[in-house]
Amino acid sequence: MLDERKRKILKEIVDEYIDTAEPVSSAVIVEKYEQDISSATVRNDMAELEKAGYLEKPHTSAR
Repeated sequence: MLDERKRKILKEIVDEYIDTAEPVSSAVIVEKYEQDISSATVRNDMAELEKAGYLEKPHTSAR
């Protein structure tokens, strides 16, 4: 089960990807959606979302 912050980050990643069709970085999430947490926190949550199967990096150089 995802906590509220991870659910919000996942939604923002999906929304941004739908809008741009580009990989979404933690910096984009912080800049556009999450003013109150650091990009490192978003990266950690993104890594957990990836481990849980919610996200997938398209290639090794993805941000």
